[in-house]
Amino acid sequence: MTPNQPAASVPAYDSLGGNARLDADAQIEKRAYSKVFWRIMPFLMLCYVIAYLDRVNVGFAKLQMGQDLAFSETVFGLGAGLFFIGYFLFEVPSNLLMHKLGARIWIARIMITWGIVSGLFMFVQTPTQFYVMRFLLGLAEAGFYPGVILYLTYWYPANRRAKMIALFMSGIPVAGMFGNPLSGWIMDAFNNTHGLRGWQWMFVIEALPSLLIGVVTVFVLRDGIDKAPWLDADEKRVLKRNVEEDQRHAGAASGKPHGHSLGAVFRDGRVWWMCLIYFCFVTGQYALTFWMPTLVKASGVSGNLNIGLLSAIPFLCAIVVMNILGHSADARSERRWHLIVPALMGAAGFAIAASFTDNTTVAIAALSLAAAGVLTCAPLFWSLPTAFLSGIAAASGIAVVNSVGNLAGFVSPYMVGALKDMTHSTQLPMYVLSAILVVGAGLVWLTPARLVNR
Repeated sequence: MTPNQPAASVPAYDSLGGNARLDADAQIEKRAYSKVFWRIMPFLMLCYVIAYLDRVNVGFAKLQMGQDLAFSETVFGLGAGLFFIGYFLFEVPSNLLMHKLGARIWIARIMITWGIVSGLFMFVQTPTQFYVMRFLLGLAEAGFYPGVILYLTYWYPANRRAKMIALFMSGIPVAGMFGNPLSGWIMDAFNNTHGLRGWQWMFVIEALPSLLIGVVTVFVLRDGIDKAPWLDADEKRVLKRNVEEDQRHAGAASGKPHGHSLGAVFRDGRVWWMCLIYFCFVTGQYALTFWMPTLVKASGVSGNLNIGLLSAIPFLCAIVVMNILGHSADARSERRWHLIVPALMGAAGFAIAASFTDNTTVAIAALSLAAAGVLTCAPLFWSLPTAFLSGIAAASGIAVVNSVGNLAGFVSPYMVGALKDMTHSTQLPMYVLSAILVVGAGLVWLTPARLVNR
């Protein structure tokens, strides 16, 4: 059957035996998910690599920018965190607009606007300008991450979603693995070229891919199964059936057969429980990604490129662990322990790194354990709320959880910077991060298995 043939030209599977029909649908399903994967997942992952690089490259710029502009650790931490205030304010409206207008146009808009704002960081000279630009970058990028999580629910049922989200979120360690050495090289190679410092060139050069990919997004993404010209009629039928069955299960899990209303999402205690869990995990995630270059430098490493290369090692470890556990969680339909274990790994990694800050080998090994833990928590976490949210509740609920949880992105860098200024050491903030991750693991353990294990 060709993609343009009408569905009526396909032999009716009802005329086959039950087993034969199931076998035929299984083959169609396998073919359809293969097409969906190769059409959307590599591109979404590329988008997230670029997005995350633009979000956290300020951590690398700090190595030079802080000295040039005389920013204290507290100023840097506050500025890094203000991104998430803008992100918080526009997150829910952005996701609802994407649900209404479609992912293709809305994700393209997000990428183009954040690329413009990110490039303008080259003009920052004062703490106030730094604060304003970080806030505006948060406004520009708001909705991208939860928008993609929502977008994946249009294509994949719950039993396939964890490994897809884990693959998508591999963009975080990939951004660190390639972005840190790239940022270090740009800052060294372009420093004082045409009167601009290396950190200024870094912001401009790393903003350009966002603008380019933003335009390409309009031509690559499709807004859902029905609008995918590369799926034939039978493939669409099987994929839609799986998604619709998943939504019915989500409605049953929530106690609402037709899903939550928007107002019910804000009154649902389970949504706020998810916010609290995610807040704990995001605290560790952004402490790691914003402060990694500083922590590596503090262990005795010199040279921006060398710092970047060594900073890539923990992210490489994270890619392996997050994808192994993502596949395992889906294969076993088990969600809680697949979150508790990496959260405790992250806690142990931070605690060990805090105890051996002057030993490069031990510090890198400990940061690798921390990265594998905290970066794995994020994709596996999203199997929890999407197990009982569907329809408009998924659009609003995912955005609420992500925006409230990401306030940790404001608290975490600011807390680390303030404690570092106060104690002149990274030990206390890293012990605090370990404790917060242990609390997150405890909250996951208290979550009822029947609610999330699908």
